[in-house]
Amino acid sequence: MSYLVLARKWRPKKFAEVVGQQHVLRALINGLDQDRLHHAFLFAGTRGVGKTTLARIFAKSLNCEQGISSTPCGECNSCVEVDNGRFVDLIEVDAASRTKVDDTRELLDNVQYAPSRGRYKVYLIDEVHMLSTSSFNALLKTLEEPPPHVKFLFATTDPQKLPVTILSRCLQFNLRRLDIKQISDHLAFILQQENIDFEAEALNQIAFAADGSMRDALSLLDQAIAFSGGKVTTEIVSQMLGSVSQQQLIQLLDALAAKDAKSLLIHIDELASLGRDFVVVLDGLMTSLQRIATIQLISDTESLDQQDDAALQNFANIFSAETVQLLYQIALHGKRDMPYAADPRSGFEMTLLRMLSFQPQAVTVNAGHPPVKKSQANSESAPVSSAVSSSVEPAAMYFPPSDSTVIHSSKAEPDSAEPPHTAPAKLEINEPPVEPETHSTVVTNTSTEVPPKETVHSDSDDASQLLNLTTANWTALIAQLKLSAFARQLADHCAYLRSDKNKIYLSVASELQHLANDKSVAKLQAAVSKQLQFEVTLVFTETTDTENVPTLAAERAQQAAELQQNAVDAIHNDPVVEQIKNAFNARIIDTTIKPL
Repeated sequence: MSYLVLARKWRPKKFAEVVGQQHVLRALINGLDQDRLHHAFLFAGTRGVGKTTLARIFAKSLNCEQGISSTPCGECNSCVEVDNGRFVDLIEVDAASRTKVDDTRELLDNVQYAPSRGRYKVYLIDEVHMLSTSSFNALLKTLEEPPPHVKFLFATTDPQKLPVTILSRCLQFNLRRLDIKQISDHLAFILQQENIDFEAEALNQIAFAADGSMRDALSLLDQAIAFSGGKVTTEIVSQMLGSVSQQQLIQLLDALAAKDAKSLLIHIDELASLGRDFVVVLDGLMTSLQRIATIQLISDTESLDQQDDAALQNFANIFSAETVQLLYQIALHGKRDMPYAADPRSGFEMTLLRMLSFQPQAVTVNAGHPPVKKSQANSESAPVSSAVSSSVEPAAMYFPPSDSTVIHSSKAEPDSAEPPHTAPAKLEINEPPVEPETHSTVVTNTSTEVPPKETVHSDSDDASQLLNLTTANWTALIAQLKLSAFARQLADHCAYLRSDKNKIYLSVASELQHLANDKSVAKLQAAVSKQLQFEVTLVFTETTDTENVPTLAAERAQQAAELQQNAVDAIHNDPVVEQIKNAFNARIIDTTIKPL
């Protein structure tokens, strides 16, 4: 006997064997069991999700010799003939090859005759949207008033192309794409029945490549069995599909987290030597970044595989939420630009190097520098936003309305797909020695980070550090905390009031009191304690007068306002712009000016 492919061998023969589509199965089963049968059914969905399979099972249920039932016996002559594709009263038509109106009229000429063997004459028209307009018109009258012994079953991948007059006369069922778990579980069941060894990750890769189609998944499984010689392994499937394993993606993320360009290029070379498709690798990297972002926002998510939880959780702690979003956006742009690259590898390589180049530098708060005079400390304790804004050369771009010319100032930098991130000044809080009585704070700009030494803090040391907190270095401290969601918003909008022993007193504006819920306060308190290296308690007071106390959000807003004003001034003071205004009798719309 010739080999029967898995897609045909394991095609469901009853409703209980169908994977997924429970919303469709429920309607069909209830209609059969309650004898409430419509005369026309339309099954719509992408390829390989079970449209014609459900239609054949439905036809078998209608004509089973044991009676109309949602559970046909599968043993009578009618059931066996339907399964073998030779039941005389099941007329299957491929509309893609019979689009002419003459074909449809010939088909409908036999509708009036009673069925030869079965209870109903069933017309199964596949890809019905391919029929011509004349064919639909010829079908319309029969579809509206069919003989009682006729049932129409239509299948289509594009229901939008069907005339509304046809749609209104059918019961329409939209079949869903199958998810990865449904496909991989079914593949595992089939391989167990076939006594073929397999690895679960290999089946996940096949399910992902099938893109929601069970038939595609079974065809890929057939190919993997033939390719491997009997055992479906992750390595074999990766070679066959040109896909990338989770371990290889983790290696790339490790190199990005360590900002190790050399290691990154080595991993890219390994992927090239294995013949991996770099577009597929980029898709896998984007999927991992999306899952990391999900973990950062919802730490107890159940959508992740158990074997990947630890690694992805680690990256969720290493990367800030903003960095993950930036890396995802760079990957998205890299995929878009891949067709224009010299070759796929160079396009992929430049995308990852861009991820290294544009990762923002972290603001660090360190201890261990000698104290200085109080006047000097106060003069240097400027907010981080002023340090950043003073280091950026004023530059602006004028974005005019539609059908206008874009004007650049003489100081404007060339635009790019990914704007460069200015590295903020690194701030350090000094821990005073034991001997000096004065408690002073120094905030300095430094070109290198000095890792904090491991020390054993006593209660007096902790209290001394808290005495060094000011409104200026408090905003610098919380700017570097890795927080997300409400905890991040709470940190940005809280105002430092004072500190006492191991307590830090904070306040938020009355309209933002909802941010200070128990969960957000606990996350912020844990992050501050970890940064200061001793336990602190955050106390949010009832004080609502925070206008004179700076917050990180206020500093950022002030910085943005200053940059906007600098941009407007740069455009108005640009001699080239002035010449263009005079030459064309033009005016500048300030609201369209944006800082670079």
